Amino acid sequence: MRLILIRHGQTPNNILNLLDTAVPGPGLTSLGEKQAAAVPAALRDEQIGALYVSTLTRTAITAQPLARELGLTPTVRDGLREISAGSLEMKGDLESVMAYMTTMKAWLRGDLAARMPGAESGIDVLDRFDAVVQEAAAHQPDGAVVMVSHGAMIRFWAGHRSGNIDWSDPTYHELSNTGIVVLEGEPGAGAARGGWHIESWHGTPAGGLGGTDFDGPTAELAASAFHADHDEG
Repeated sequence: MRLILIRHGQTPNNILNLLDTAVPGPGLTSLGEKQAAAVPAALRDEQIGALYVSTLTRTAITAQPLARELGLTPTVRDGLREISAGSLEMKGDLESVMAYMTTMKAWLRGDLAARMPGAESGIDVLDRFDAVVQEAAAHQPDGAVVMVSHGAMIRFWAGHRSGNIDWSDPTYHELSNTGIVVLEGEPGAGAARGGWHIESWHGTPAGGLGGTDFDGPTAELAASAFHADHDEG
């Protein structure tokens, strides 16, 4: 199965560097809309058969240009939504952001029982995203499956489920708005690592529009927190 994960376009709360994870969330900025418009060209060489989005407004808007280009109707699934910030929701101070990232780092080191303050455990997050991937695989048409999701979610799921990621490699340090991660593999479940191979990690925005300065707390800080002492494997 070929799986293409796309982070949504820029939102107003990305600019403010806020932990904005609640449904439905805001739409896109004018730059975010331009980033979304650049996605079809970024995927012009892919044969795409299905398109999924989360329950947050920003993913639906990001997917619109690609959906029009391909003549596809996006499938909306709650499992693709952002990792809930819980009691840290809408906070942007360094202490809150680092608490969010530290929990994700614990998950990537294998402590999936750790819980985001007032919210989900790593097991919960894996289970809901895995369920959507399994559904897509079961109904997979010819071609790749695209899922428009979120910065922290893509980092965590791809980081846990892939067998070839190395957080010390600068390739994985950035996942800006409309960054694209392409994987090959088969769906799995449970706490086991691996099962997927990252074919490419394009962390810069589609069309080169924007960058990490105004892409929210999960655009770059997440990687810098992870690779410092992440146990590889």
